[in-house]
Amino acid sequence: MQSRHYSPRTERSYCNWVRRFIYFHNIRHPKEMSEPEINAFLTHLAVKEHVSASTQNQALASLLYLYRNVIGREVGDLGKVIRARKPKRLPVVMTRSEVTTVLSNLPSDKWLMASLMYGTGLRLSECMQLRIQDIDFSSNEINIRDGKGAKDRVTMLPESLRTPLKNHLKKVRDIHNNDLSQGWGRVLLPNALQRKYPNAPKEWRWQWIFPQMNRWKNHKTGEEGRHHSDQSILQKAFRQAVIKSGLTKHATCHALRHSFATHLLEDGYDIRTIQELLGHKDIRTTMIYTHVLNRGGRGVKSPMDSLEKKSAHYKETQ
Repeated sequence: MQSRHYSPRTERSYCNWVRRFIYFHNIRHPKEMSEPEINAFLTHLAVKEHVSASTQNQALASLLYLYRNVIGREVGDLGKVIRARKPKRLPVVMTRSEVTTVLSNLPSDKWLMASLMYGTGLRLSECMQLRIQDIDFSSNEINIRDGKGAKDRVTMLPESLRTPLKNHLKKVRDIHNNDLSQGWGRVLLPNALQRKYPNAPKEWRWQWIFPQMNRWKNHKTGEEGRHHSDQSILQKAFRQAVIKSGLTKHATCHALRHSFATHLLEDGYDIRTIQELLGHKDIRTTMIYTHVLNRGGRGVKSPMDSLEKKSAHYKETQ
């Protein structure tokens, strides 16, 4: 999977599904199993475990990868697999005032992370993995490297975040200089760049914008370094901010991305432009926000409103 440039997250997920498949069939080797066993496992996920359609599809994809690329044979007709039903759901979108309220309840460092997500449409993982060189203050741009689907893209740097971001980077630079003075200050580089440029991991431009608070330590070599902040840190802080704000919506960090796209549509920006900013491969994925924009019959006058005068007259006579 690594040779095919699958992400570490996908690698862990696929390995987990293969492990579950093997244990489901009492630890039989996959070579001894075929289509009926795959069918039984997928049906179990839908009927007994009530997984979502996307989860069942992920399990199927991992097993297809196992048989095609590891065992070396194609999977035939799986027969009648009971598929999980895929619901048509709209994304959770916060209003501008709700975004303002939630952001105001976040600590300063988490506020900057969440503000970048809302102001640029970044995914949570993309925000955490930003490096110093990805911010272009001269062009007011942010470069997203190796995003979902191994795609690069460019989005805007909000003018209102320039100063807070520069102040934050001064603190990060102090942390990096302190690490260097203690003989550390190295970060992990993608692919084989670390072998090609052995001194690059210490360079300022490769450092994380949101480094973790404490250095990690390799117990085998004794080497110490900093990784980027863990996603769960912002997720927990955001959840607490939503609770403090009194929102009844099930708003997560990803709702900031949904809100970014919806608010751009409200401001009259072209759907193709929003597609590029979000990094969607298919325009149909971006089109979901037009449904959100029209949610509740936006622009359609309710027949109840036509009774307003009669209702007012009725209340006065009571």
